[in-house]
Amino acid sequence: QVQLVESGGGLVQAGGSLRLSCAASGRTSSSYAMGWFRQAPGKEREFVSAISRIGGSTYYADSVQGRFTVSRDSAKNTVYLQMNSLKPEDTAVYYCAARSGLYNPTFRVHEYAYWGQGTQVTVSS
Repeated sequence: QVQLVESGGGLVQAGGSLRLSCAASGRTSSSYAMGWFRQAPGKEREFVSAISRIGGSTYYADSVQGRFTVSRDSAKNTVYLQMNSLKPEDTAVYYCAARSGLYNPTFRVHEYAYWGQGTQVTVSS
C-alpha cells in the first residue's frame, strides 16, 4: 500500500503562485510514476502533470504548459507541483496519484492505483 498526502493548497489572486506537495509513504513509493490531477465542481477529474519514476521525464496538460512545473525529491518521497501565473480556471481540488509497478506516467485517471485526499486551490479574479 502507498499513502499520499497533499498539502500547499489555498486561496491566491490571479497571477499568483502556489506550490503543492505530495508526501508518499509505504512500500517502494519512491519508485512509482506520479501524476497530478484536478477536479473542478461539476467536471470530471482531469490530468494536469506527471513525472517519471526517476524524474527524468515530465508531462503537462496543454492548459498548464509553461506555467506549472512538476518535480520530485526521491530522498524525501515527495513530489511537488509549482504553479505560477495562476488563473481563475485553475480553481479545483488537486490530487496526486501514484501508479503501481514499473510503469511510465500516463494521463489516464484509471491507470493510477493510489490517490491522495486532495487539496483545494482557489484562484480569485
